[in-house]
Amino acid sequence: MRLQIPASPAQSLLGKLIRAGLQAADPSHAIQRRVSRDGDILHVGRRRYDLRQFDRVVVVGAGKATARMAQALERVLGRQLDGGLVVVKKGHWAPTRRVTVLEAAHPIPDRAGLKAAAELRKRVADCGPRDLLFVLISGGASSLIPAPVSGVSLADKQMITDDLLRSGATIQEINVVRKHLSAIKGGRLAQSTKARIVSLILSDVIGDDLASIGSGPTAPDPSTFHDAIAVLKRYHLWSIAPDSIRKHLLQGRRGGVAETPKPGAVRFRRVQHEIIGNNAQALAAVEEASRQAGLRTVLFSTPLIGEASQLGEAFALLARRVTAGKGILRRPCCVAGGGETTVTVTGHGKGGRAQEFAVAAAREIAGLSHVWIAAVGTDGTDGPTDVAGAVVSGATAAQAQRKGVSLRRALVQHDTYAALKTLKSHVMTGPTGTNVNDLYILLVL
Repeated sequence: MRLQIPASPAQSLLGKLIRAGLQAADPSHAIQRRVSRDGDILHVGRRRYDLRQFDRVVVVGAGKATARMAQALERVLGRQLDGGLVVVKKGHWAPTRRVTVLEAAHPIPDRAGLKAAAELRKRVADCGPRDLLFVLISGGASSLIPAPVSGVSLADKQMITDDLLRSGATIQEINVVRKHLSAIKGGRLAQSTKARIVSLILSDVIGDDLASIGSGPTAPDPSTFHDAIAVLKRYHLWSIAPDSIRKHLLQGRRGGVAETPKPGAVRFRRVQHEIIGNNAQALAAVEEASRQAGLRTVLFSTPLIGEASQLGEAFALLARRVTAGKGILRRPCCVAGGGETTVTVTGHGKGGRAQEFAVAAAREIAGLSHVWIAAVGTDGTDGPTDVAGAVVSGATAAQAQRKGVSLRRALVQHDTYAALKTLKSHVMTGPTGTNVNDLYILLVL
């Protein structure tokens, strides 16, 4: 991982904090912590599997981190692994020996993903009751393996996905719709095979809701067709959704299409779900690194969820309180939080939620000395851009004014990428091989 942070007196410290968070969420380390083998006995979390009882051990999966996860699982299983297939976002490929790695588009699905999903489904369906099937899941899986239900085209899925992503809907709401338009999501992948399943999950969902991470291909789904319709109506997308999608969802609500498998279904008795990493682990590592640096350190007790710009402003107001000597926190200090904010997009600007958070924060901390705020996507890509996020300071607003950059206009037009690029405020990591939501760090030195 190459970590590039804007030059400042806090550059080295911010680098240590961000690196600590990313390393704590490293999928290779996460697999090693939860999966081990002692001869023919495989340990996954608290469960044991005697590999002599299985004809084959197969791996499938999807998500930005699954190539790295497959690498680690190959090291544990060795020749006991009979092969497999994982699908990652373009640019997130990693070398493997026994598991095929395919690339597809994210966040809007493409034909490469459609083809990969068909191959993944075939491999899963070929597994029998004496096979052990590992399913690797990380953030991005929902987009990377599109398998539209009969009557719904890839173009229809692309359209509704784009509309949902721009609407401000939460990832949980988006995935409710995805699950009811898919032959894989919402537990349907588990339903399609007789194999014993072990799902190893790197969570990019706050609260680690199994039904939401990657749209829960191996988890029971409590949501319904009625819920999916309600989401589209809530964000004023129902009337503009493709006819095929509305027809399918209405047919499902009437009972003409089978619902996703629900909690309590017998199938899930042969499925183990193991969360191997999440945002909380990354934040704990940031906290430890901050304390080791001698800073008073506080973690946000609740996840940062909601509009990115509003949360950026709230983070900045906390900085103002500290610099004014209000509250119990004093310099030098660090405040860290994690979450998955949203951006309700209007227009055609370029940016991402971390960049939106940073620009909004920069306006509010204008003029404050020795204050920095970092917002970083742990997967290394913030929105449809080549950057992980940004670092801003109390001097950023004045710098923007000197360079003729309007931070306000950047927020209104959701065009934060161009503004931050001009200001040389971007954080760059390249693909990190992990994905556990975003990290938000406030330093007051």
